[in-house]
Amino acid sequence: MDALTHLRSAFAPVPGYLDAATCGLPARATVDAMRGALDTWQAGKADLAVYDEAVRASRAAFARLVGVDPSWVATGSQTSTLVGLVASSVPDGAEVLVVDGDFASVVFPFLAHADRGVTVRQVPLASLAEEVRASTHTVAFSLVQSRDGRVADVDAIRTAAATAGAVTVCDVTQAAGWLPVDATAFDVTVCASYKWLSAPRGTAFLTVRPDVLDRFRPTSAGWYAGEEIWSSVYGPHMTLAADARRLDVSPAWLCWVGAVPALELFADAPADDVRRYTVGLADAFRAGLGMEPGGSAIVALPDDAAGTRRSMLAEHGTRAAGRGGGVRLAFHVWNDADDVARAVTALGNS
Repeated sequence: MDALTHLRSAFAPVPGYLDAATCGLPARATVDAMRGALDTWQAGKADLAVYDEAVRASRAAFARLVGVDPSWVATGSQTSTLVGLVASSVPDGAEVLVVDGDFASVVFPFLAHADRGVTVRQVPLASLAEEVRASTHTVAFSLVQSRDGRVADVDAIRTAAATAGAVTVCDVTQAAGWLPVDATAFDVTVCASYKWLSAPRGTAFLTVRPDVLDRFRPTSAGWYAGEEIWSSVYGPHMTLAADARRLDVSPAWLCWVGAVPALELFADAPADDVRRYTVGLADAFRAGLGMEPGGSAIVALPDDAAGTRRSMLAEHGTRAAGRGGGVRLAFHVWNDADDVARAVTALGNS
């Protein structure tokens, strides 16, 4: 069995589920791991060392997935918390450049610092690179847009940011799991893993280049950010981890137990194969509606205020999301040609 087939077989089929961009489906191993952890907890036999190992293994698997050393990776619960950590370190009066219409968790944490003069300038995704200027301190954007699946021009953005000396902050939540991600290309990445990576909600990651780590204050520093976790449970003396773990947020234990098998499945699968498969399904759907290939696993179509297209999909057994005045379909590894055909049939005459 090849790696892609192994990954696809890890999920119980749910015909018509085209909503990975909202919430991924759990792998069978994730369900089993969480049920086992619940039984152990209920029996009064919870072992905190097991939970710590789950966090360690999840960190290692995510590091493999995005091509960095585990020392680059901090763990958290939500992207907004992790972006908020970055935003708190932006200097007073600095300019932050973001994408107009990007996901709120990439934008709101910076807007919240307006009282100290932080300016958030919003520009179209297509012109993000050319809008970087000498005064830009931080460029924050999603690698793949949540609303419509457009993929950012990473090379152009990196070049422009480097020229300006700007920090790059990239949200890979809608990319990691179907699109190959190289976290070394950015100063900071954030990722919620409950979508395309199929982990439980409450598990998220931040990667940070070691040469810029000292720029970021550990705003949620607690015992889990300590160099020696179990020697850091009481104050007042604080010795934080030397690497990105100093930015860790104390984990929701059971979520991380469920995250390990999902993250390891995706880390073991060839990312290019997953991209070809998922984008192939999306482009087959687009072709069925007479559209050109899009190069993304996400397809967004306009819809009316009543959500007619989304309702038509639901009537034919397809679950999709209503987003930004349209309907959004997300094709992932558990989907197949039957899911494409079902969705095309639903919308073929719309």
